Amino acid sequence: MLGKERILLGSAFQLFISTGFLLFSVSICQIPLGSKLSVIENNRWTSSNGNFAIGFFNRSAQYCVGIHFNSNSIPVSKQTVVWVAGADLTVGNNSYFHLTQDGDLVLFDSDVGFISWTSNTTNSSVASAVLLNTGNFVLLNKKREIVWQSFDTPTDTLLPSQTLSVTQTLRASSRNSISSYYSLHIKDQLQLRWENNVFYWNSKSRSKSILQAILNSDGTLQLLDQRSEVVWSVFGEDHNDSDVKYRFLRLDADGNLRMYSWFDVSKTWTPVWQAVENQCDVFATCGHCGICVFNSSGFPVCKCPFTPTTTESSLKCLVPYGNDCKSGSFITKYEHTFLYGIYPPNGTVTQASLQKCKSLCQEEPRCTAVTFTNDVTPQCRIMKTQYITGQSNPSLSSISFVKRCSDPLAALPISPASSSSSPDGFCIPCLTGMALGTFLVFVVIQAGIGFYFYKRRKHARRKAALAYTSTNSKGSIAFSFSEIKEVAANFKHQIGPKMFKGVLPNNQPVAVKDIKDVDIEARKFRNTVSKIGSIYHKNLVQLEGYCCDSNHRFLVYEFAKNGSLAKCIEDPKTCKRLTWGKRMEICLSIARAIAYLHSGCRQFLSHGNLKCENVVLDENFNAKVSEFGLGRERVGGERDVRDFGNMVVELVSGRREGGGVCEWAYELWEKGEVEMVVDRRIEGGLNSEQLERALRIAFWCLQFDEEMRPSMGEVIKVLEGTLSVDPPPPPFVSRRQQEVEESSESELEHRI
Repeated sequence: MLGKERILLGSAFQLFISTGFLLFSVSICQIPLGSKLSVIENNRWTSSNGNFAIGFFNRSAQYCVGIHFNSNSIPVSKQTVVWVAGADLTVGNNSYFHLTQDGDLVLFDSDVGFISWTSNTTNSSVASAVLLNTGNFVLLNKKREIVWQSFDTPTDTLLPSQTLSVTQTLRASSRNSISSYYSLHIKDQLQLRWENNVFYWNSKSRSKSILQAILNSDGTLQLLDQRSEVVWSVFGEDHNDSDVKYRFLRLDADGNLRMYSWFDVSKTWTPVWQAVENQCDVFATCGHCGICVFNSSGFPVCKCPFTPTTTESSLKCLVPYGNDCKSGSFITKYEHTFLYGIYPPNGTVTQASLQKCKSLCQEEPRCTAVTFTNDVTPQCRIMKTQYITGQSNPSLSSISFVKRCSDPLAALPISPASSSSSPDGFCIPCLTGMALGTFLVFVVIQAGIGFYFYKRRKHARRKAALAYTSTNSKGSIAFSFSEIKEVAANFKHQIGPKMFKGVLPNNQPVAVKDIKDVDIEARKFRNTVSKIGSIYHKNLVQLEGYCCDSNHRFLVYEFAKNGSLAKCIEDPKTCKRLTWGKRMEICLSIARAIAYLHSGCRQFLSHGNLKCENVVLDENFNAKVSEFGLGRERVGGERDVRDFGNMVVELVSGRREGGGVCEWAYELWEKGEVEMVVDRRIEGGLNSEQLERALRIAFWCLQFDEEMRPSMGEVIKVLEGTLSVDPPPPPFVSRRQQEVEESSESELEHRI
C-alpha cells in the first residue's frame, strides 16, 4: 500500500493501485483525535478483523508501544510484535501514546518528562486514525487520504502486502551491541549488511530498475522493477498453503532474514525460508562470544577457543592482545577455522603461503591473528584487533593462527634446590627457607589485614555512592556532582577546553566534559543523553555517564589516549604519526560515524558541531567522533556534510586558519597544483588518486547550495574508491550567483 494512495472509508472503501481498482467491504474502527493509550490503563486500538492491535508492551523492565498480532487463535505469548514506534525506543511506566487534537502522534516518556517520538504530522490536516486489517496503522485527513502510515517506517518486520522501497531499511532489533548493526537494503538487489560496508548475503539478481520488495500473502518474497514486473522471488516451504493465515518477514537479531508462518496445529511461528542457510555464514553471528560451530544436534553454537583476558568481561571471548610482547610470543594453530575481525571488520588480505602467513603475524607486533585460505589463490588475512570471530567446521580448508604473548613467569627456568649443609650439621638452606617463609607469612597476614580494611572502606564508600547513583535504561550512569568531582580528581588534570581526565571506580580512564554553558533544560538533557548513551559505533565515542545535578551539567566519555585530532595536527611530534594513509583512514572513519548518526540510528541524529576538536584518537590513532547530538537534534544533516568537507581540507593540508583554508585549497586545485595543498610534514609520500578523490568530495560537501551536497553514504563510497566523483563547481557561491556571473561574462563577451 503506497503512502500517496487514496482510501475512501465507510461501509466500503476503494484502494487505487496502478493496475486498477480493488473493491471490498470492511468495518472501519476509526480512532478520533484526542485518543490516548497509556501504560497504566493497558488499553489498545484494534483492527476491525481483530487480527492486529496497537498498544504498550513490556520490554526489559521498560515499555514500548507497537503493533502486534491479536488473533484469538494465537496465544498471548506468541502474539509477535511487528512494528514499534521509534523502533527500540523504551519509555517509563507512566508513559502514554496520544493522537493529539493537532493530528500528531506523540509518545510521551514519563521517565524524562519529554516527548520521545512523534509522527511529525501536526500540519497535515489529520482527522482520524485507523489500524487496518493488514496491520498498517494510518493517519487520514478529512478526504480519507493517507498522510502517514506505519508501513512507510518499517522496523525489523514486513507484513503481507507491505513493501520495502529503495529508500527504506529493515534493521534488526537492538537486543545487544552486535544485532543493531544488521540491516536489509535494496541496492540493485536485496542486501544483508553488517554496518555499512560488509555484505554477507544478496539476492543474486541485479537490476538497475528495482523499485521495491514485497511480501505476498501466499508466502512469496519478490523484487519488483519500475514496471511492477518480478525480477527475483523466493518461496516459503508452505507457499500457496491456504491453511496458513498469518505470515511475516523479519530480520532477526542474529542477522538472518527469515519468513515465518503460523501453524495452528503446533501453535508456533515456524521459519519457512531463511536467506542464509548456514547461520555460521552470517557475519559476526557469534560477536564477542567466540566462533560458530555446530553441536551434535546440528545447531550452531558459539564456543571460545581463546583464553579471555583478565581485563575483559568473562562474557567476551577475545583473542590475547598485546602490542608489544616483551616476553616473546607463540602461535596457536586452529585447523578448519576461518577467523575475521569485527572492529575493524576488514583485515589486510595478501597473497602468501601457509608458512609465510604464519611468519607475517609473528613479525608484525600489532597482529593478533591470521587466517590462511587456498581457494584457487593462496591468501593470508591479517587481523590487528582482539575483536575476532569466525567459524570452525571440518568442511573448511582454512587454517588460522592466533598469537599469544608468552607468560614471563612461566618462561623463568625452575632449577632443583641444591642440598647443602654447614660443617656443624645445620641445614643452612633449611634455616634460610624457614626464616624466609616466616617473613612471607607475616607479610601476607599484614597485607591481608590491610586489604580487608581497604575493601571494607571501599565497599562502604561505593555503597554510599550507589545511594545517589542510578542507571538509566540504556546503561549510562547518572552521577551526582560530588561523584563527578571524585571521578575527575577535583578537576586537577585538564586535557582540553573544559575537559578533564578522570577514573571510574573500576579503574577505567574517562574524559569528563563540563557543559554547564550549554543552555538545555534538565528533562530535555536527560532525554538527550538517554538517546546518545544508547548509540554504539566503533567510530563514535561511547558516553559512559552524565551529571544533571542542580545547575551542573557534565558528560563522561570513554578516554582517548592521543587526545583530539586538532591537537595532533598542531603538535609537531604527534603529527608525524599522521601519515597519508592514516589521514585517509581518519577521514573514512569520521564519514562512517556521521553516516551512522544520519541513517544507522533508529532516529535521525545530527552532530551539529563537527570539527577537529570533536574528533579524538585512541592509542592506535583510530578516530572517534565525540560530543554528538547534544541539544542539536533538529539541526539538519547538511551542516554535518559541510563541516566534514572543511575537516577533510584541514586534515589534508594541516592548516587550521578558518574558512580561508578551503578557498585557498580550491584555488590551488583549480590551477592543477593539487599537491601544493598537502601538508609538507607528511612523511612517506602520498597517493595522488586518493588526494584527488578526497579534495573533490570535500569541495562537493562545501557547496553553498545544500541541495548540491552529497549524502554521507555517497561520501563513504567516494573515499573508498567505489564511486566516481565529478569535478566540483566553485563551492563558495550559490547557483543563482554563479548563473548571474556567467550571464554577465557572456554579455561582456558579446559586447566585445
